[in-house]
Amino acid sequence: MLVFKYVRKLLLKHFLEARWQTVVFVIAAYFVLSWILLALSGEKELISLDSYFYWIIVTASTVGYGDLSPTTTAGRYVVSLFVIPLGLSLFGLAIGRIAAFFSFHWRRGIKGLRKLHYENHIVVIGWNGTRTQQLLRLLLRENKFEATPRNIVLCVRADVENPMPDKIGFVKVDSFNHDNDMGRASIETASCIIIDNPEDDLTMTTALYCSGKNPSAHTIAYFSDETLGALLNNHCPNVECMPSVSVEMMAKAAVDPGSSFLHHELLNADKGMTQYSAPFSGADEVNVKSVFLYLKEQFDATLIGVAKKGSQEIAINPKFGEIICPQDVIFYIADERIQKIDWSGLSVR
Repeated sequence: MLVFKYVRKLLLKHFLEARWQTVVFVIAAYFVLSWILLALSGEKELISLDSYFYWIIVTASTVGYGDLSPTTTAGRYVVSLFVIPLGLSLFGLAIGRIAAFFSFHWRRGIKGLRKLHYENHIVVIGWNGTRTQQLLRLLLRENKFEATPRNIVLCVRADVENPMPDKIGFVKVDSFNHDNDMGRASIETASCIIIDNPEDDLTMTTALYCSGKNPSAHTIAYFSDETLGALLNNHCPNVECMPSVSVEMMAKAAVDPGSSFLHHELLNADKGMTQYSAPFSGADEVNVKSVFLYLKEQFDATLIGVAKKGSQEIAINPKFGEIICPQDVIFYIADERIQKIDWSGLSVR
């Protein structure tokens, strides 16, 4: 009995560690050897081609429908001592190998070790715990209202697993400026890159790397130190640097109580009035008054700012007489994002 357990343990160990080619060869050898033994036992019905593979799979898996069974004494011994014991072991091990294979690849995705083949997607680089999770939730909600929803990828160095495995892609890297690592997040084909690291110097180097790899992407970098954002803009004017406004918000709330709640509502994607932007795609120049009234009458939206094409400077609360040109960007407040604005119905007032 001890010898049998030792041999069985040895076979299991080598089978589990064997390559797939070896596993397939052993199973094929089992099928052939079982057929030969049954043929030598005189089991003519079981070895016919239209019955053999069905019967041996049903038997090896211990389902045993009973519609086919050995009729000779020798055949019964072959089935009971060889076909069933060995087949049951091989069947169980094969199922275990298949389950382990799919589990391994699923876990690779959860751990962020797979390459993602995405295009025109959003990449969030960095991990700040609950703040990053809130950012991902907001992006997912905004994604629902886009005409063509974009994939979202979280790229981190921190020792975490995918916080939303059924909703976003996930990549874990050793460095934010290593080609092989960042290539798994498909940085070069992303349409938007958001960089939010706990350390400003890491954000700086990551932004420089991403700007070099994908200068056409809309890159956003968050800095606690506003001077670093200004320094980055000197080298990468295409990067939108976002400074911390916590101090300014505290001062504003002290002078105008409730201001912090107002700003929170403006940026809250879960409820209330929310701020959006859209390019003005009208054919001709129009004044602010015409656009303001058109948005309010047609969509119950409020125009709050205008930015000239290619400029990062925004005119907040512009005068009615100011001119809006095609491809300028308008900023407005509405319950939800306006999916499509038909500017052909706009009349100059």
